Amino acid sequence: MKNKILLSIVIVLSFTLVLVVRHQKKTNYYFPVPSSVKNEKDPITIRLLNREDNSITNVYLEDYIIGVVAAEMPASFAVEALKAQAVAARTYAMYKKEHRHEAYDLVIGVEDQAYKTNEQLLKQWNLNFFDKYLKIRDAVLATKNEILTYNNETINAFYFSMSNGKTENSELVFQETLPYLKSVDSKWDNESLNNYQVEKNFSRYDFCTKLAINCEEINISNETRSDANRILTITINNQEFKGTEIRSKLGLRSTDFSIAVNENEITITTKGYGHGVGMSQYGANGMANEGQSYIQILKHFYQNTEISQIS
Repeated sequence: MKNKILLSIVIVLSFTLVLVVRHQKKTNYYFPVPSSVKNEKDPITIRLLNREDNSITNVYLEDYIIGVVAAEMPASFAVEALKAQAVAARTYAMYKKEHRHEAYDLVIGVEDQAYKTNEQLLKQWNLNFFDKYLKIRDAVLATKNEILTYNNETINAFYFSMSNGKTENSELVFQETLPYLKSVDSKWDNESLNNYQVEKNFSRYDFCTKLAINCEEINISNETRSDANRILTITINNQEFKGTEIRSKLGLRSTDFSIAVNENEITITTKGYGHGVGMSQYGANGMANEGQSYIQILKHFYQNTEISQIS
């Protein structure tokens, strides 16, 4: 009798799973279409380059921003943080569209912005797709056509994952002084966050090979840091490196790092994650959790900017 009951339960669960899978496959072709695009006569399109196959795809701006926010920021973040991300991503996209004179406007990936299609998000989120998708879509549409401007011009709205407690001046990372990308406090980025401080170990051989230095002896000196406590320059074995160069060559999470030389390995400890310029995504979420609006978030990280409508 017990075996029959168990068999019945298995059959019911299997039937339910089949229905769910069929529903997923069916909805794969019937995603909600943002009304902001649906009712527009001539919506803005973004030309996306996929470097994997060099294909270029045209995507409506607001649909693109949904895909960027979903790829760049956890759907679990507070709604006001998602709105701030939407405006930052839209601003970045429009800046590139205005300034890049190529057959494409943006590249998919770290070169510009991460982006995922609805099909990719369905595969990633599975049964949670609709809840997460609708949350992000609503955040994007609540800020529809909004971008950040400085002196009536679209800004270059850099953003990153997590600071070390302060953001960085743009000229110290990208060699361009932008008045709206100045270092500001981000107290919400701190030890309470997972992976705020991370150690990465290298063998002496790997460390020296990646930096192209002699490995008989490792001497570190002349370390200089910015006001945001990120490495500007550091000398290793009489060779001077920029902090950004060390980060790139060693694949570090940030330029706020310290190096410990041990007998058999090198341990590098980093704080934060990302280049440090513009909006900290975790900082934005911290502000949102305190009750601050997306406008307050944006105006904190992008100094003296205005929220404008795409003309």
